[in-house]
Amino acid sequence: MSVQLQTQRGLAAAVRDVSFVLERGETLGLIGESGCGKSITAMALLGLLPHQAITSGSIRFDQQELLGRADSELRRLRGNRIGMIFQEPMTALNPVHSIGQQVAEPLVLHRGASARSARQQATALLERVGIADAARRFDAYPHQFSGGQRQRITIAMALACEPDLLIADEPTTALDVTVQGQILELIADLVQERGMALLLISHDLGVIAQTVSRMLVMYGGMVMESGPTAKVFEAMAHPYTRGLFGARPQLGAPRGTRLLTIEGSVPELVDLAPGCPFAERCPVAMQHCAQTRPPVSTLGPGHLSSCLRHGATEPAALP
Repeated sequence: MSVQLQTQRGLAAAVRDVSFVLERGETLGLIGESGCGKSITAMALLGLLPHQAITSGSIRFDQQELLGRADSELRRLRGNRIGMIFQEPMTALNPVHSIGQQVAEPLVLHRGASARSARQQATALLERVGIADAARRFDAYPHQFSGGQRQRITIAMALACEPDLLIADEPTTALDVTVQGQILELIADLVQERGMALLLISHDLGVIAQTVSRMLVMYGGMVMESGPTAKVFEAMAHPYTRGLFGARPQLGAPRGTRLLTIEGSVPELVDLAPGCPFAERCPVAMQHCAQTRPPVSTLGPGHLSSCLRHGATEPAALP
């Protein structure tokens, strides 16, 4: 799948030939810096891109082609068979409707539940995600809850119709470490309990390591490296993956130790090189990297990487 966005400077390639398969019950993580195409990929799956966006390729869900479907047809999937936990719960929740109404709404729209039945099911969902005294607080409004509680409410909304696929876009952003751990544990438990597939979007390597069995490392709208999470952590093959891992704070490092950084900054989408988008920041880039699209190399069972160095006769040592 590829996605182009219209900007004041022309078309920008936001997603470039991203491809993956996610089976029922599997967990997959998308990781990369802000602006690398993670959220755009998720929005494309749901048909929530801007009207000016140009999407090409194929998006198949349960053997159904979604690309080109009418929005009315996609609405029957969104919130029903595909649920999404959005990045910021305060903007995902409607401030003028009670939290109970918002959790019950998918049950009424997609399952035809009566108002009484929807209220009972929504209350049970709120209790399941850890909202204390859910029956009494059913008619409360989003501003009356903490950030962690609002995130739990958005999870209840996403799970109301027991979707086959759950997409979680940075579900622990702006939460403290304790609440973050609780939310991740809750998502993992619910995914296992209900047998759904999980697509988790994050820029946090620790979150990915704890939560998903497979991962995709994205940069400049392309997948730089993918594979089983344990394998990618063990044998980082792409220079960008190694840069991400190297920039993590290290426990036990002496006071004043400077964090490693990836030189340069993420370029604008319209300024991406036609070849490898990471070429300008790569410490081992070759002369033709910026102009030649790197092929996908198989490094092991399910472990793939897109780098011209993998096919070089004498690959340079990576930092």
